[in-house]
Amino acid sequence: MKRRTLLTTAALATTLAATGLTAYADGHEPLKVGFVYVGPVGDGGWTYEHDQGRLAVEEAFGDKVETVFVESVPEGPDSERVMTQMALDGADLIFTTSFGYMDPTINVAAKFPDVKFEHATGYKTAENVSVYSARFYEGRAVQGHIAGKMTESNVVGYIASVPIPEVIRGINSAYLHAKAVNPDVEFKIVWVFEWFNPAKEADAASVLIEQGADIILQHTDSTAPLAAAEEAGVLGFGQASDMAAYKDTSRIGSIIDNWAPYYVARTQAVMDGTWETVNTWDGMDTGMVKMGEMTDKIPADVQAEAEAMAAAIAAGEYKPFTGPINKQDGSVWLAEGETADDGTLAGMNFFVEGIVGDIPQ
Repeated sequence: MKRRTLLTTAALATTLAATGLTAYADGHEPLKVGFVYVGPVGDGGWTYEHDQGRLAVEEAFGDKVETVFVESVPEGPDSERVMTQMALDGADLIFTTSFGYMDPTINVAAKFPDVKFEHATGYKTAENVSVYSARFYEGRAVQGHIAGKMTESNVVGYIASVPIPEVIRGINSAYLHAKAVNPDVEFKIVWVFEWFNPAKEADAASVLIEQGADIILQHTDSTAPLAAAEEAGVLGFGQASDMAAYKDTSRIGSIIDNWAPYYVARTQAVMDGTWETVNTWDGMDTGMVKMGEMTDKIPADVQAEAEAMAAAIAAGEYKPFTGPINKQDGSVWLAEGETADDGTLAGMNFFVEGIVGDIPQ
Protein backbone atom coordinates (compact mmCIF):
# COMPACT_ATOMS: atom_id res chain seq x y z
CA MET A 1 0.00 0.00 0.00
CA LYS A 2 1.29 3.45 -0.83
CA ARG A 3 2.02 5.72 2.10
CA ARG A 4 -0.69 8.35 2.49
CA THR A 5 0.03 11.86 3.72
CA LEU A 6 -2.24 14.65 4.86
CA LEU A 7 -0.98 18.05 3.81
CA THR A 8 -2.54 21.27 5.05
CA THR A 9 -1.55 24.28 2.96
CA ALA A 10 -1.43 27.83 4.24
CA ALA A 11 -4.24 30.01 2.91
CA LEU A 12 -3.16 32.79 0.61
CA ALA A 13 -3.53 36.39 1.78
CA THR A 14 -5.99 37.34 -0.96
CA THR A 15 -9.09 38.96 0.53
CA LEU A 16 -12.63 38.31 -0.58
CA ALA A 17 -13.13 42.02 -1.03
CA ALA A 18 -10.65 41.91 -3.88
CA THR A 19 -12.50 39.06 -5.56
CA GLY A 20 -16.00 40.44 -5.17
CA LEU A 21 -17.11 37.29 -3.34
CA THR A 22 -19.28 37.32 -0.23
CA ALA A 23 -17.25 36.94 2.93
CA TYR A 24 -17.87 34.11 5.32
CA ALA A 25 -19.71 35.54 8.30
CA ASP A 26 -17.54 37.32 10.85
CA GLY A 27 -16.82 35.25 13.90
CA HIS A 28 -16.72 31.91 12.10
CA GLU A 29 -13.66 29.76 11.97
CA PRO A 30 -12.31 29.39 8.44
CA LEU A 31 -14.38 27.03 6.32
CA LYS A 32 -12.45 23.77 6.17
CA VAL A 33 -12.48 22.20 2.71
CA GLY A 34 -11.04 18.73 2.16
CA PHE A 35 -9.96 16.90 -0.98
CA VAL A 36 -9.41 13.15 -1.37
CA TYR A 37 -7.13 12.25 -4.29
CA VAL A 38 -6.63 8.91 -6.02
CA GLY A 39 -3.11 9.79 -7.19
CA PRO A 40 -0.27 12.05 -6.13
CA VAL A 41 -0.57 15.79 -6.71
CA GLY A 42 2.51 15.52 -8.89
CA ASP A 43 0.98 13.05 -11.35
CA GLY A 44 0.90 15.72 -14.04
CA GLY A 45 -2.67 14.84 -14.98
CA TRP A 46 -5.94 14.07 -13.18
CA THR A 47 -4.96 14.73 -9.58
CA TYR A 48 -2.75 17.65 -10.55
CA GLU A 49 -5.75 19.43 -12.07
CA HIS A 50 -7.97 18.73 -9.06
CA ASP A 51 -5.25 20.22 -6.88
CA GLN A 52 -5.14 23.28 -9.11
CA GLY A 53 -8.83 23.63 -8.26
CA ARG A 54 -8.01 23.42 -4.56
CA LEU A 55 -5.42 26.16 -4.95
CA ALA A 56 -7.99 28.27 -6.78
CA VAL A 57 -10.27 27.97 -3.73
CA GLU A 58 -7.46 29.29 -1.54
CA GLU A 59 -6.76 32.14 -3.93
CA ALA A 60 -10.43 33.09 -4.13
CA PHE A 61 -11.21 33.03 -0.42
CA GLY A 62 -7.92 33.73 1.32
CA ASP A 63 -8.03 33.31 5.09
CA LYS A 64 -11.74 32.51 5.01
CA VAL A 65 -10.84 28.93 4.09
CA GLU A 66 -8.46 26.22 5.16
CA THR A 67 -7.87 23.43 2.66
CA VAL A 68 -6.54 19.95 3.35
CA PHE A 69 -5.92 17.01 1.09
CA VAL A 70 -4.88 13.39 1.19
CA GLU A 71 -3.16 12.03 -1.89
CA SER A 72 -2.74 8.52 -3.30
CA VAL A 73 -5.80 7.10 -1.53
CA PRO A 74 -6.80 3.67 -2.94
CA GLU A 75 -10.44 3.26 -3.93
CA GLY A 76 -12.33 1.17 -1.41
CA PRO A 77 -12.10 0.83 2.38
CA ASP A 78 -9.01 3.03 2.66
CA SER A 79 -10.87 5.95 1.15
CA GLU A 80 -13.74 5.54 3.63
CA ARG A 81 -11.30 5.74 6.52
CA VAL A 82 -9.68 8.86 5.06
CA MET A 83 -13.05 10.59 4.53
CA THR A 84 -14.16 9.68 8.05
CA GLN A 85 -11.00 11.13 9.58
CA MET A 86 -11.32 14.27 7.47
CA ALA A 87 -14.86 14.79 8.74
CA LEU A 88 -13.81 14.09 12.33
CA ASP A 89 -11.04 16.68 11.90
CA GLY A 90 -13.65 19.33 11.20
CA ALA A 91 -14.01 19.48 7.42
CA ASP A 92 -17.18 21.34 6.40
CA LEU A 93 -16.99 20.38 2.71
CA ILE A 94 -15.23 17.35 1.22
CA PHE A 95 -14.52 16.70 -2.47
CA THR A 96 -13.87 13.03 -3.30
CA THR A 97 -12.28 12.91 -6.70
CA SER A 98 -12.44 9.40 -8.16
CA PHE A 99 -15.23 7.11 -9.37
CA GLY A 100 -14.35 4.34 -6.92
CA TYR A 101 -14.98 6.68 -3.98
CA MET A 102 -18.72 6.68 -4.70
CA ASP A 103 -20.00 4.16 -2.15
CA PRO A 104 -17.50 5.22 0.53
CA THR A 105 -18.67 8.82 0.07
CA ILE A 106 -22.31 7.82 0.51
CA ASN A 107 -21.46 5.73 3.58
CA VAL A 108 -19.46 8.45 5.31
CA ALA A 109 -21.95 11.18 4.40
CA ALA A 110 -24.68 9.26 6.22
CA LYS A 111 -22.61 9.42 9.41
CA PHE A 112 -21.90 13.16 9.09
CA PRO A 113 -25.14 14.85 7.97
CA ASP A 114 -23.80 18.34 8.69
CA VAL A 115 -20.83 17.90 6.33
CA LYS A 116 -21.31 18.57 2.62
CA PHE A 117 -19.80 16.05 0.20
CA GLU A 118 -19.07 16.41 -3.51
CA HIS A 119 -18.22 13.25 -5.47
CA ALA A 120 -16.53 13.40 -8.86
CA THR A 121 -17.74 11.20 -11.77
CA GLY A 122 -20.25 9.16 -9.79
CA TYR A 123 -24.05 9.04 -9.85
CA LYS A 124 -25.23 8.41 -6.28
CA THR A 125 -26.50 11.43 -4.37
CA ALA A 126 -27.91 12.09 -0.91
CA GLU A 127 -29.22 15.05 1.03
CA ASN A 128 -25.63 16.11 1.72
CA VAL A 129 -23.94 14.55 -1.35
CA SER A 130 -23.70 16.14 -4.80
CA VAL A 131 -22.05 14.65 -7.86
CA TYR A 132 -20.14 16.35 -10.63
CA SER A 133 -18.34 15.31 -13.78
CA ALA A 134 -17.14 16.64 -17.10
CA ARG A 135 -18.03 15.63 -20.63
CA PHE A 136 -14.55 14.35 -21.40
CA TYR A 137 -15.90 12.63 -24.50
CA GLU A 138 -16.25 16.03 -26.16
CA GLY A 139 -12.48 16.46 -26.04
CA ARG A 140 -11.98 12.88 -27.21
CA ALA A 141 -13.97 13.69 -30.34
CA VAL A 142 -11.52 16.45 -31.20
CA GLN A 143 -8.54 14.24 -30.44
CA GLY A 144 -10.01 11.46 -32.57
CA HIS A 145 -10.37 13.83 -35.52
CA ILE A 146 -6.74 14.88 -35.21
CA ALA A 147 -5.51 11.30 -34.77
CA GLY A 148 -7.46 10.07 -37.78
CA LYS A 149 -6.02 12.82 -39.92
CA MET A 150 -2.44 12.43 -38.73
CA THR A 151 -1.81 8.69 -38.35
CA GLU A 152 0.43 7.31 -41.05
CA SER A 153 0.21 3.69 -39.94
CA ASN A 154 -3.60 3.89 -39.62
CA VAL A 155 -3.22 2.43 -36.13
CA VAL A 156 -4.15 4.53 -33.12
CA GLY A 157 -3.36 3.22 -29.65
CA TYR A 158 -5.67 3.83 -26.70
CA ILE A 159 -4.64 3.22 -23.09
CA ALA A 160 -7.80 2.60 -21.08
CA SER A 161 -7.96 2.65 -17.30
CA VAL A 162 -11.05 0.90 -15.90
CA PRO A 163 -14.12 -0.32 -17.86
CA ILE A 164 -16.74 2.18 -16.69
CA PRO A 165 -19.06 4.25 -18.92
CA GLU A 166 -16.83 7.34 -18.69
CA VAL A 167 -13.92 5.47 -20.27
CA ILE A 168 -16.06 3.59 -22.80
CA ARG A 169 -17.64 6.88 -23.95
CA GLY A 170 -14.20 8.32 -24.56
CA ILE A 171 -13.04 5.38 -26.65
CA ASN A 172 -16.21 5.42 -28.74
CA SER A 173 -16.08 9.17 -29.27
CA ALA A 174 -12.44 9.17 -30.33
CA TYR A 175 -12.94 6.21 -32.65
CA LEU A 176 -16.04 7.59 -34.37
CA HIS A 177 -14.31 10.87 -35.17
CA ALA A 178 -11.10 9.23 -36.32
CA LYS A 179 -13.08 6.87 -38.54
CA ALA A 180 -15.10 9.75 -39.99
CA VAL A 181 -11.96 11.28 -41.53
CA ASN A 182 -9.97 8.09 -42.10
CA PRO A 183 -11.99 4.98 -43.06
CA ASP A 184 -8.85 2.84 -42.76
CA VAL A 185 -8.09 3.73 -39.16
CA GLU A 186 -7.92 0.98 -36.54
CA PHE A 187 -7.93 1.37 -32.76
CA LYS A 188 -5.84 -0.89 -30.54
CA ILE A 189 -6.91 -0.80 -26.89
CA VAL A 190 -4.95 -1.87 -23.83
CA TRP A 191 -6.64 -1.90 -20.42
CA VAL A 192 -4.48 -1.31 -17.35
CA PHE A 193 -7.31 -1.54 -14.76
CA GLU A 194 -5.90 1.35 -12.74
CA TRP A 195 -6.15 5.12 -12.95
CA PHE A 196 -2.57 5.84 -11.94
CA ASN A 197 0.25 3.39 -12.42
CA PRO A 198 3.13 4.89 -14.44
CA ALA A 199 4.86 1.55 -14.98
CA LYS A 200 1.72 -0.14 -16.34
CA GLU A 201 0.86 2.91 -18.42
CA ALA A 202 4.33 2.97 -19.97
CA ASP A 203 4.17 -0.76 -20.68
CA ALA A 204 0.76 -0.32 -22.32
CA ALA A 205 2.13 2.43 -24.54
CA SER A 206 5.06 0.23 -25.54
CA VAL A 207 2.72 -2.65 -26.42
CA LEU A 208 0.58 -0.38 -28.58
CA ILE A 209 3.63 1.04 -30.34
CA GLU A 210 4.86 -2.50 -31.03
CA GLN A 211 1.45 -3.19 -32.59
CA GLY A 212 1.99 -0.31 -35.02
CA ALA A 213 0.37 2.63 -33.28
CA ASP A 214 1.96 5.93 -34.22
CA ILE A 215 -0.43 8.05 -32.11
CA ILE A 216 -1.32 7.28 -28.49
CA LEU A 217 -4.43 8.40 -26.61
CA GLN A 218 -4.83 7.72 -22.91
CA HIS A 219 -7.49 7.73 -20.22
CA THR A 220 -5.01 7.28 -17.40
CA ASP A 221 -3.49 9.82 -15.09
CA SER A 222 0.29 9.98 -15.51
CA THR A 223 2.66 11.34 -18.13
CA ALA A 224 4.30 7.91 -18.55
CA PRO A 225 2.60 7.19 -21.92
CA LEU A 226 3.98 10.44 -23.33
CA ALA A 227 7.44 9.54 -22.07
CA ALA A 228 7.19 6.17 -23.82
CA ALA A 229 5.93 7.88 -26.97
CA GLU A 230 8.83 10.32 -26.86
CA GLU A 231 11.33 7.48 -26.58
CA ALA A 232 9.76 5.65 -29.53
CA GLY A 233 9.40 8.75 -31.69
CA VAL A 234 5.61 8.63 -31.90
CA LEU A 235 2.96 11.17 -30.91
CA GLY A 236 0.38 11.40 -28.14
CA PHE A 237 -2.09 13.59 -26.29
CA GLY A 238 -2.04 14.95 -22.78
CA GLN A 239 -4.81 13.75 -20.47
CA ALA A 240 -6.61 15.88 -17.84
CA SER A 241 -3.92 18.57 -17.92
CA ASP A 242 -1.78 20.17 -20.58
CA MET A 243 1.24 17.94 -19.86
CA ALA A 244 3.27 20.72 -21.43
CA ALA A 245 6.60 19.15 -20.44
CA TYR A 246 6.24 17.02 -23.58
CA LYS A 247 5.03 19.68 -26.00
CA ASP A 248 8.39 19.86 -27.76
CA THR A 249 8.55 16.10 -28.25
CA SER A 250 5.61 13.69 -28.19
CA ARG A 251 2.62 15.74 -27.02
CA ILE A 252 0.63 17.38 -29.81
CA GLY A 253 -2.40 18.49 -27.83
CA SER A 254 -4.37 17.73 -24.69
CA ILE A 255 -7.67 17.75 -22.86
CA ILE A 256 -7.73 19.93 -19.75
CA ASP A 257 -10.16 19.25 -16.91
CA ASN A 258 -10.89 22.68 -15.46
CA TRP A 259 -12.32 22.07 -11.98
CA ALA A 260 -11.46 25.43 -10.43
CA PRO A 261 -14.68 27.37 -11.20
CA TYR A 262 -16.82 24.53 -9.85
CA TYR A 263 -14.79 24.21 -6.66
CA VAL A 264 -14.93 27.94 -6.02
CA ALA A 265 -18.69 28.09 -6.68
CA ARG A 266 -19.50 25.14 -4.42
CA THR A 267 -17.33 26.50 -1.62
CA GLN A 268 -19.12 29.84 -1.96
CA ALA A 269 -22.47 28.05 -1.73
CA VAL A 270 -21.52 26.49 1.60
CA MET A 271 -20.40 29.88 2.87
CA ASP A 272 -23.64 31.49 1.75
CA GLY A 273 -25.82 28.73 3.14
CA THR A 274 -27.19 28.08 -0.36
CA TRP A 275 -25.53 24.70 -0.97
CA GLU A 276 -27.94 22.04 -2.18
CA THR A 277 -27.62 18.65 -3.79
CA VAL A 278 -26.93 18.91 -7.52
CA ASN A 279 -25.91 16.62 -10.35
CA THR A 280 -23.54 18.54 -12.60
CA TRP A 281 -22.27 17.27 -15.96
CA ASP A 282 -20.61 20.13 -17.81
CA GLY A 283 -18.36 20.27 -20.83
CA MET A 284 -16.91 22.67 -23.32
CA ASP A 285 -19.95 24.91 -23.02
CA THR A 286 -18.97 26.01 -19.51
CA GLY A 287 -15.22 25.52 -19.88
CA MET A 288 -15.07 22.50 -17.57
CA VAL A 289 -13.52 20.70 -20.53
CA LYS A 290 -10.95 22.66 -22.51
CA MET A 291 -8.62 21.81 -25.35
CA GLY A 292 -5.00 22.50 -24.53
CA GLU A 293 -2.43 24.08 -26.77
CA MET A 294 -1.94 22.32 -30.10
CA THR A 295 1.63 22.18 -31.35
CA ASP A 296 2.85 22.87 -34.86
CA LYS A 297 3.28 19.14 -35.41
CA ILE A 298 -0.43 19.22 -36.25
CA PRO A 299 -0.87 20.58 -39.80
CA ALA A 300 -2.49 24.00 -39.93
CA ASP A 301 -5.59 22.77 -41.74
CA VAL A 302 -6.13 19.98 -39.20
CA GLN A 303 -5.69 22.46 -36.35
CA ALA A 304 -8.31 24.69 -37.92
CA GLU A 305 -10.73 21.78 -38.28
CA ALA A 306 -10.14 20.74 -34.67
CA GLU A 307 -10.68 24.26 -33.39
CA ALA A 308 -13.88 24.56 -35.43
CA MET A 309 -15.19 21.28 -34.01
CA ALA A 310 -14.40 22.36 -30.45
CA ALA A 311 -16.15 25.69 -31.03
CA ALA A 312 -19.22 23.95 -32.47
CA ILE A 313 -19.39 21.58 -29.49
CA ALA A 314 -19.03 24.48 -27.05
CA ALA A 315 -21.81 26.38 -28.81
CA GLY A 316 -24.13 23.37 -28.75
CA GLU A 317 -24.17 23.22 -32.53
CA TYR A 318 -22.56 19.77 -32.73
CA LYS A 319 -23.06 16.70 -30.54
CA PRO A 320 -20.26 14.12 -30.74
CA PHE A 321 -22.72 11.23 -30.65
CA THR A 322 -24.91 12.03 -33.65
CA GLY A 323 -26.26 9.24 -35.89
CA PRO A 324 -26.10 7.23 -37.92
CA ILE A 325 -24.19 5.10 -35.40
CA ASN A 326 -24.40 1.35 -34.93
CA LYS A 327 -23.38 -0.70 -31.95
CA GLN A 328 -20.47 -3.11 -32.24
CA ASP A 329 -22.80 -5.98 -33.18
CA GLY A 330 -24.17 -4.00 -36.13
CA SER A 331 -27.50 -3.12 -34.56
CA VAL A 332 -28.71 0.43 -35.00
CA TRP A 333 -28.08 2.69 -32.03
CA LEU A 334 -28.73 6.14 -33.47
CA ALA A 335 -30.52 6.86 -36.72
CA GLU A 336 -29.41 9.55 -39.15
CA GLY A 337 -29.36 12.89 -37.34
CA GLU A 338 -30.43 11.44 -33.99
CA THR A 339 -28.38 12.44 -30.96
CA ALA A 340 -27.71 10.38 -27.85
CA ASP A 341 -29.56 11.29 -24.68
CA ASP A 342 -27.68 11.83 -21.43
CA GLY A 343 -29.17 8.75 -19.80
CA THR A 344 -27.75 6.44 -22.46
CA LEU A 345 -24.40 8.20 -22.42
CA ALA A 346 -24.18 8.05 -18.64
CA GLY A 347 -24.65 4.28 -18.68
CA MET A 348 -22.79 3.45 -21.89
CA ASN A 349 -21.63 -0.17 -21.73
CA PHE A 350 -21.02 -1.03 -25.39
CA PHE A 351 -18.54 -0.32 -28.14
CA VAL A 352 -19.62 1.18 -31.44
CA GLU A 353 -19.35 -0.65 -34.73
CA GLY A 354 -15.81 -1.00 -35.99
CA ILE A 355 -14.01 -1.31 -32.66
CA VAL A 356 -12.37 -4.70 -32.26
CA GLY A 357 -12.27 -6.36 -28.84
CA ASP A 358 -14.52 -6.86 -25.85
CA ILE A 359 -15.16 -4.62 -22.89
CA PRO A 360 -13.71 -6.37 -19.82
CA GLN A 361 -16.23 -7.47 -17.24
